[in-house]
Amino acid sequence: MPEHHPSNETNLSLLPALREGSQLALDELTGSPQAGFSVRMDYAFPEQFVDNLSRQEVFNKHLFRPNTYLHKWWARRCGTTFRTILKQFAPQDALTDYYAPGGLAGQVILDPMMGGGTTLHEAIRLGANVIGADIDPIPIIQTRASLTEAELKDLQDTFKHFSTALYASLGHYFETECPTCDQATNIQYSLHGMRKKCACRDVVQIDQYDLRHEGDRKIRVNPHSWEISESQHSDERAPGNPGLITKADKQCPACGHKYAELLDLPFYARYVPVAIVAVCGKHGTFLRSPSERDLARLKQADARRGQLDFGPVEDFRVNNGPKSGDLLRHNVRSYLDTFSSRQLLYLNCAIQQLRNYTGINKLILGTLVSTSLEFNSMLCGYKGWYKRRPGAIRHVFALHAYSFQYTALENNPVNPRRSSGNLQQLFHDRIERGREWAAAPVERRIDGNGARKLVKIPGETDSGVEVFSQSELADGQRRFWLIQGDSRSLPLADHSIDIIVTDPPYYDSVQYSDLGAFFRVWLTRLLPEEAEWNYDETGVAVAAKTADRAGNFAAGIADIFGECNRVLKRNSGRMVFTFHHWEPNAWAELTLALKIAGFRLMNAYVVYSEHPISVHIRGLKSIRHDSVLVLALASEELPVAWEPVEEIDTGDSETFCRRCGATLGWLLDSDLSPSEIRATWETLIKGNSNDR
Repeated sequence: MPEHHPSNETNLSLLPALREGSQLALDELTGSPQAGFSVRMDYAFPEQFVDNLSRQEVFNKHLFRPNTYLHKWWARRCGTTFRTILKQFAPQDALTDYYAPGGLAGQVILDPMMGGGTTLHEAIRLGANVIGADIDPIPIIQTRASLTEAELKDLQDTFKHFSTALYASLGHYFETECPTCDQATNIQYSLHGMRKKCACRDVVQIDQYDLRHEGDRKIRVNPHSWEISESQHSDERAPGNPGLITKADKQCPACGHKYAELLDLPFYARYVPVAIVAVCGKHGTFLRSPSERDLARLKQADARRGQLDFGPVEDFRVNNGPKSGDLLRHNVRSYLDTFSSRQLLYLNCAIQQLRNYTGINKLILGTLVSTSLEFNSMLCGYKGWYKRRPGAIRHVFALHAYSFQYTALENNPVNPRRSSGNLQQLFHDRIERGREWAAAPVERRIDGNGARKLVKIPGETDSGVEVFSQSELADGQRRFWLIQGDSRSLPLADHSIDIIVTDPPYYDSVQYSDLGAFFRVWLTRLLPEEAEWNYDETGVAVAAKTADRAGNFAAGIADIFGECNRVLKRNSGRMVFTFHHWEPNAWAELTLALKIAGFRLMNAYVVYSEHPISVHIRGLKSIRHDSVLVLALASEELPVAWEPVEEIDTGDSETFCRRCGATLGWLLDSDLSPSEIRATWETLIKGNSNDR
């Protein structure tokens, strides 16, 4: 973290001594007990400790907490941050130690905007009973699947039966032959180029001619003959093949026209196979041009495509939204068209097979198939020419948005050999590793020299027992209740929740519901009875990307915060969440929502939160930190009044978040009108921006 200059931070903490205390490691904090355990976080938080761990976790969140990452969800925060937040509410000082097991037995934790389920996973490990609510069904099924206790051996046997049946039905569509011995083997994946045209000819466009680097080998595709080899290009042209160009070629040198996408064709039909990658038992990995037999298999799959019945085609219609609008601009009107014929055959077979399963087995298998779609769509790209990442897949939502590939990668989901993004690999990564970690969680410890080691946390388990009412939570520990519905009206008793820890939408940063439609259209068929798949998206607390967004975020989230006020215990109850945004209106909306709901800011901390080269923010000046906001009901007395902030420097991510937190505290206690609050944020941020 950058060096602090106290003279520049007069207004950024409640007391200078408290800010200094907030940097202490947890083992130092345990020696300074506060008068009441429930308000420890009002005064201190181990920022530097969390910062060090977060800087490690952001690179590989799925490795730090594998059981949480069963299904895709966006903008997840670091589990280490949320574990530390929750640890501050342990009743005994010794239990606030990050590496001490448990600490929240007997407490009820609520996350009213649960998303990826981070709060629930972290709290249940600490022995709490948890309630998670979300209007979107995907967070519900993912959290239920990952928290419900199940024997790993039973899951392994079930998956083996399921995957064997899929391969028996579909494996022949994904076969090829070794170019050396002609023995049949399973395709690992196929690379496809996008068909385009100019005024004088048809072409096929790919990212680049280099397909793979392995040691000193460089495997390339010939732009004229389409042959794949280690040799240099020749000028020999293959009859019938259109020209093969790269993404660097924007316009035809002959006619001068730009190459145009064939928007009148279904999206999957805009691609043609260029290369096949497979593994021969005798000759290892090979890349080859598609043979006549390969093309015949594709033709057979295309013929079966028209016979598949997934229900009304309008159910797959792409509705216009902030992210799905990109699909419509490319004339992709149906989610069906984003999958190859072989991929649709896979989905159809999986839906049929799932009818043979029930309970947790069906839930996990259905969620796993849905997870696999991010790696098995014609929206997937290829980044396997890098020496360090031969064969790597660029998954659908690598950019937190839809992107359209020059070189599309068609995976083989039923390959019995584990490889990136197929069912075998995903079961190993998301289920086997996840369940093993859940049964015996480990954390990282970083010593003074920066060395890391794994620390086992005895007695903790990342799983629990699902209940279906608030009264059932009182019957034991590590119980979870999942509520699919609008968090503006929760079925919870007044003043019954000890702590609310959440990660609300960051204004308009990620359009969760719009992106989630890619999975929901299939989950509706994979797990039709597991959730209410038709829900009112108007209850989603995300700012719409419209010309006039003022008020639409505050209106939705204020009602949710109002419910938090109603259910939170008086005096001891706290609501804690993380937030960041460069946009002044985002902070203004948040301020108004909290003010309307009756909350005051007790303290604000800053922690590291974003990968500095995260693909969805690369090329932008990213906010790499989160403000951790500690709020109490308006009736609570603040330790010290917040003072007015004169400027917010946008030149540094950490400083920016600190000043935004201080400004939030000051404005929540002020008598300024909504328009004055908006104007204040606009002046402080926009008036001091440094070309973000």
